[in-house]
Amino acid sequence: MSEVKEFTVIGISDSSELFFAPDVTAAIKNSKVFSGGKRHHELVAHLLPSDAVWIDISVPLETVFKQYAPYSQITVFASGDPLFYGYAVTLQREFPDAELKVFPSFNSLQILAHRLLLPYSDMTNVSVTGRPWKNLDVALIRNQVLIGVLTDRKKGPAEIAGHLLAYGYDNYVMSVGECLGNSSERVRTFVLSEAEKMEFRAPNCVILQMQERRERFFGIPETLFGHLEGRSNMITKMPVRLLSLAMLDLYGKSTLWDVGFCTGSVSIEAKLQFPELDIIAFERREESRNLLNSNCRRFGAPGIEGVIADFMECDLSQFPTPDAVFIGGHGGRLKEMNERIFKYLKPGGTVVFNSVSDESCSAFKTACEDCGRRIAESHLLQLDSHNPITIMKAI
Repeated sequence: MSEVKEFTVIGISDSSELFFAPDVTAAIKNSKVFSGGKRHHELVAHLLPSDAVWIDISVPLETVFKQYAPYSQITVFASGDPLFYGYAVTLQREFPDAELKVFPSFNSLQILAHRLLLPYSDMTNVSVTGRPWKNLDVALIRNQVLIGVLTDRKKGPAEIAGHLLAYGYDNYVMSVGECLGNSSERVRTFVLSEAEKMEFRAPNCVILQMQERRERFFGIPETLFGHLEGRSNMITKMPVRLLSLAMLDLYGKSTLWDVGFCTGSVSIEAKLQFPELDIIAFERREESRNLLNSNCRRFGAPGIEGVIADFMECDLSQFPTPDAVFIGGHGGRLKEMNERIFKYLKPGGTVVFNSVSDESCSAFKTACEDCGRRIAESHLLQLDSHNPITIMKAI
């Protein structure tokens, strides 16, 4: 079997009347082996040579790549712009040494913007096609005015509308393009509460347009959070929270562990300031599960993973490795907790602990020294009539 040395990737629309430039027509005429989805095959079958070999693109892709192996040149048909979340990107990853030629068409979000007569040079583009919500969440938290979303059958327009409404982002309207480029094309604009209840034909894509900016805090007052019943003081106060986040040095970090999240205030503040950060929040109190969810929705902070379990007992290897850890509660096991944390902490990572007593302050310093770490920074902060808090950063 020979390795594929050349791919020609041709972007097409969903139109049954395709038009190609002369160089694309020549590429088709001079090829023998073709590949694409079944829908692409239906659109281009009449253009292929009579002796053409066709390889369907379907999952698992590993099977498709094995079928490519005997051929040195393959012409691939793909939707829209193959380099825009498209198949050409997959080929670059899987066949890094192959020569690649790309003939793009308009991608679906461009077509939808054209139908809406909507200038889109500043549009933020994201995909939830076979992907988690994270990139859309980042765009929402950053208050992007115009967001283009590539969808799939599990995360379609109705599901996207529901996701936005769940976290209070009702300040957008949604334009949906269905079956763009073919005879059943349809373009409509909805408020999110309408879109959430509707069914849409596939394939489709979405453009979200902000109507007004959502209120956003830099330092959320603790009085605005939901609290554990009868325990309104069990929350990291806003000034302490902001100083703790500054000491965690989260710029450029990838994963934060919030140990003992209680109300989720530290995680939520971190997510709103660093939306690309992966945050795993641990808490053993069952009542904190719903509290975290409700506070995340209240402040528009999707994407925080809450784990209701004893941090000292759960399997930490299943979570992304942290490069920053905030200790909000230790249950009297600070030494053992530090040992667990430093076992997983990435090189160059930081740990921040808020101490409310001389005993816990001394215990944290000793635990860090026992693990071969040091206190890099320490600040004493007193708010109103509350007891002083020592905020310590270990590296």
